[in-house]
Amino acid sequence: MKIGGASLNQTPLNWQGNTQRIITAIKEGISQNTEILCFPELVLTGYGCEDLFLAGWLLEKSERMLADIIQVCENITVIIGIPLKYSGHVFNCACVIRNQKILGIVAKQNLAVDGVHYETRWFTTWISGKVVNIDYCHDSVPLGDMVFDIDDQVIGFELCEDAWRKNRPAYSLRDRNVDIIFNLSASHFALEKTTERQELVVSSSKIFNCTYVYVNLLGNEAGRMIYDGEIIIANKGELLAINERLSFKELNILSFDLNTDKTDIYVIQNNHHAFTREKEFIQATSLALFDYFRKTNVNGFVLSLSGGADSAMCAVLVFEMVKRAASELGWNEFLRKINNEELIDRVLQMDTGQANKFVTGHILSCAYQATENSSEDTYLAAQILANSIGADFFRWNVDAAIASYTTSIEKAIGRKLKWEKDDIALQNIQARARSPVIWLLANVKNAILLTTSNRSEGDAGYATMDGDTSGSLAPIAGIDKAFIRHWLKWAEIHLGLEGLKKVNVMIPTAELRPPEYNQTDEADLMPYDVMVEIERLAIRDHHAPVEVYEILKQRKISEATSLKNYIAKFFTLWARNQWKRERLAPSFHIDDFNIDPRSWCRFPIISGNFQDELKELEATD
Repeated sequence: MKIGGASLNQTPLNWQGNTQRIITAIKEGISQNTEILCFPELVLTGYGCEDLFLAGWLLEKSERMLADIIQVCENITVIIGIPLKYSGHVFNCACVIRNQKILGIVAKQNLAVDGVHYETRWFTTWISGKVVNIDYCHDSVPLGDMVFDIDDQVIGFELCEDAWRKNRPAYSLRDRNVDIIFNLSASHFALEKTTERQELVVSSSKIFNCTYVYVNLLGNEAGRMIYDGEIIIANKGELLAINERLSFKELNILSFDLNTDKTDIYVIQNNHHAFTREKEFIQATSLALFDYFRKTNVNGFVLSLSGGADSAMCAVLVFEMVKRAASELGWNEFLRKINNEELIDRVLQMDTGQANKFVTGHILSCAYQATENSSEDTYLAAQILANSIGADFFRWNVDAAIASYTTSIEKAIGRKLKWEKDDIALQNIQARARSPVIWLLANVKNAILLTTSNRSEGDAGYATMDGDTSGSLAPIAGIDKAFIRHWLKWAEIHLGLEGLKKVNVMIPTAELRPPEYNQTDEADLMPYDVMVEIERLAIRDHHAPVEVYEILKQRKISEATSLKNYIAKFFTLWARNQWKRERLAPSFHIDDFNIDPRSWCRFPIISGNFQDELKELEATD
């Protein structure tokens, strides 16, 4: 039997596009003589419909679109992820279609409720072993927990979270002598997560004595989550085939003939075991940026390029997006997708390096916004980087705007603002004065304004609201500053980005105080490598201040007194600045956790600020 998976890059509510991609994949599967083709979870509607899953019209529309897809399913068995309403409840389902007829619909038994997932808000769990009959797509159809005999192969299903629970359906499927288990997934990307997935698939095929097929969604579907489009096939403990992940193509199919295909050829040709966090990061983020760009129908990106690490990474992400998407799709398809087809004749006359820079210049505009506290070093770092990647580059001074604001306030309060007394206010007004003009440039160009907030700044509130947080997309807000600095040095060498050389030798600084203050980010906060360790324990692992201290004291990452002070500072700043995190621009989920209260980490805006817990920390030896 030849079986396969189809990984699609879908968009919520894009009915025509989603349906057409499914139909195209089915036709391609038929042309490859695939006998069973499995699609990802909720592939018809898109996984990210959020509260619209509760809307009756969405479920009715999904049913109508599925009826069109059914007509294409001739001489093939197709499994499609759909939402469905029964007895007043909505269920997350796998619909099994064979020869233009629905054989049955299997409902998800375990819903994802941790981290970025809120499935119980929309869906109801199905009871194991229960089967009912419903009217669906003008036919009487069984719904529930069942298996199917397809050409003497018994097949069953798990839907994403089902496979990660102790009471997973696979145990029941094994008792029913299932030959093949298909897993329809919408499993979000996180660094190094693929290893865990592959281990799950291979071990599942061994434990349940079956062929196990895992199929995931692809791309930046709805704004925050990234899906890697992974398709994995294993049989009785042996890995058979893996596709290439994080593709810029909207449709990817991987088929495997269980009788004739050679395992070693598939594993070698589709091998992506040799990944690193650095490579995964740029693959995932450039794909996410590309999808966000093309799905929002804008002309490009605008960025306030300061010469520092954060804005440098944002600029590099756009450049790498162009390189990687054009390399995989070809210039014709890439430019068509970003509505820049008029560039194709000129691009095709250039070599690859020239073309990458030329196209980047058409979609990325950067501005160095100087103040009297800006240095020549940061200007040169920004200019050199922009020129090296071909970005459109501007320079202007915002001192006049700052002076107009400070003069108005000084007249109102009847005194001069001084650094000794008004430090934070004088720093913040510089950042805020930059916001209106960079927004104006973004509006003029009909472009996405990128903010440069990183996760470490979000932890501590080390950013100016309505200043350097201004923008509609924060592509690096899910990544800590220590990783950003490490990655930029890696990229300079391994990606050949020599324009980062000056950025990488500079000490991170906001450049908001006068030069004689010798301002640096780590002096204002704490060493970034220490901050990362505190963050993981406090936010990801939910430890109290004393617990964080005891763990890190054993690791000897800092002198005890300093460590206490760093931990106290972290918790104090975290509690004080939740309101800022509530207002950060949308960001990509990249690591195994993030601090976006709309997708992972919720925290009260008003709290007791850990006062009791910090007293316990202070009293600890």
